[in-house]
Amino acid sequence: MSSHLCSRRHFLHANGFGLGSLALAWLLRQDRLLAGPVKPHIDGPPRYDLLPKRPHFEPRAKAMICLFMMGGPSQMDLFDPKPMLTKYDGQKFPGEIKYDNLAQASAKVLGSPWKFAPRGQCGMELSELLPGLAEVADEITLIRSMQSGVSNHGQGLYAIQNGRITAGRPTVGSWLTYGLGSESQELPAYMVLAHPGGAPTFSGEHYTNGWLPSLYQGTLIRPTEPHILNLDPPAELAGAAQARQLDLLKSFNEAHLAEHPGELDLQARISSYELAAKMQTSAKDALDISGEPEYIKRLYGVDKTETRDYATRCIIARRLIERGVRYVQVLNSGQSWDQHGSLLSALPKNCLAVDQPCAALIKDLKQRGLLDSTVVQWGGEMGRLPVLQNDAGRDKCGRDHNTFGFTHWVAGGGFKQGYVHGETDEWSHHAVKDIVHHYDWHATLLHQFGLEHTQLVYKRNGTNASLTDGQEARVVKELLA
Repeated sequence: MSSHLCSRRHFLHANGFGLGSLALAWLLRQDRLLAGPVKPHIDGPPRYDLLPKRPHFEPRAKAMICLFMMGGPSQMDLFDPKPMLTKYDGQKFPGEIKYDNLAQASAKVLGSPWKFAPRGQCGMELSELLPGLAEVADEITLIRSMQSGVSNHGQGLYAIQNGRITAGRPTVGSWLTYGLGSESQELPAYMVLAHPGGAPTFSGEHYTNGWLPSLYQGTLIRPTEPHILNLDPPAELAGAAQARQLDLLKSFNEAHLAEHPGELDLQARISSYELAAKMQTSAKDALDISGEPEYIKRLYGVDKTETRDYATRCIIARRLIERGVRYVQVLNSGQSWDQHGSLLSALPKNCLAVDQPCAALIKDLKQRGLLDSTVVQWGGEMGRLPVLQNDAGRDKCGRDHNTFGFTHWVAGGGFKQGYVHGETDEWSHHAVKDIVHHYDWHATLLHQFGLEHTQLVYKRNGTNASLTDGQEARVVKELLA
C-alpha cells in the first residue's frame, strides 16, 4: 500500500484506541487488577421457588397486608391537624408552593373542615372522619413525616411500591416472596385483591415482579366470581383423569427443564402450573367468606352497603394470611383518593368505605394472635397541599399533590403501638422532623422480616440489584417496639 494512503500518522490515528485498549489490558493484568472469571455455582445454577427460606436474622414479622390508597389521602384532613390552616383559611399562603396542576392552582389556604380530637390512651389526634381507626389508635404507629419528593402519581407510586421513581422494578411484595418464599405451597405467596370498580391507575405496576423471576409476581384476585380465571378443569377432566394428566405433564416438564438449566421463565412457568393445580381447592376455600361467623361480618361491615366490598376483601386478606400467604395487597379503583375537587363530599365517602373494615382487620388479627407477626400498612403514594385548588365554590374545591410531607400508618409486626412519629411544618407541607423517606421505610420493613436491605439482592446485568438499590436508606429504629 502506498505511503500517501496509510501514513504513520494515519495508522496511529485510526488504531489509537485499539492499541490503547491492548496496552491497558496488559498493564491491568500485570498489576493483577483484571476482574476474575465468573465463578460457577457450586451447587449448579440457582433455583427459584416459593419454599420457605431462612431470613438473615430473627424476624418480628412473617406476613404483610398492604392497604394501598391510590390517589393520595389528604393528611391534614385525616391525620395531621394544623391550627395555622384554620387560622389563615381563605388567606394567601405566605410561603412557596410547588404545584403539580397549575391550571387549577390557587394560593389560598384551605383549612380542614373536619374536627380532630385525641384518641385512645395514647392521645393520638385523628380526624372525625376516622371513628374506626380512633378505636385502634393504641395499636398503630402514625408516621406523619413520609417523603418521596416527586409530586406525580406515577413516580410517587413507583417510589413507594418499588423503591425508585421509575417503572418496571420489582415491588415490595415481590422482594419479600423472593427473599422468604411462602409458608403455603397451595396458594400464591403474593396475592392482590382488586376493586369491583376496576384496577387502580398504573394497574400492573402495583404488583409487578419487574426483573425478578415471574414466580414472584402478584396474583390478581378478581372481586367477583370467578375470582381466579381458568381455575376449574372441564368436567370430563375432573378427578383421577386430571391427576394422571398432571403427573404426565410434570414428568415432561422435569425432563425439559433438565435439558434447559437456568431458564428462569421456564422454571417459573412450571412452578405456576403446579401451583394452579393445588389452588383448585385451596383458593376457593380461602376466598369464600360464607362460613365466617355473623359477628365477624358485622365487625368488618359486610352488612352495610357502603362498607361491604372493602370489608369482604379485608376478611379475605386475613384468611389468606392465616393460610400462609406472605403478602396481600388490597387496592382501590383508579386513583379515587385524588381529590383535586369536591373534597368535602369525596373524602368522607372514601373514609366511610374503608375506615371500619381497616380497624376491624386490626382487631380481628389481634384477637387471633396474628397481629404480632403481621404488618398492616395503610397509605397512598402522596398527600395533599395546604392550599385550595379549583377555586369555584366551596363544594367544588380540592387539594393538589404533595409528596414532601404526608402520612402513613402501620400496625403489628413489631412496630410501636400508640406512637406518632415525625412532624411536618405548621402548614403540613414539608416534613421537617424525623423524616422517613420511602427508601427508609423499605429498609425498616425488610428489617422486621429479618432481612438486611443491602444483602437482599438479585444479580442483574452483572450487578447486585436491591429494593433500596444504593440509596442512603436507614432502618428507622424509632418506629420499632
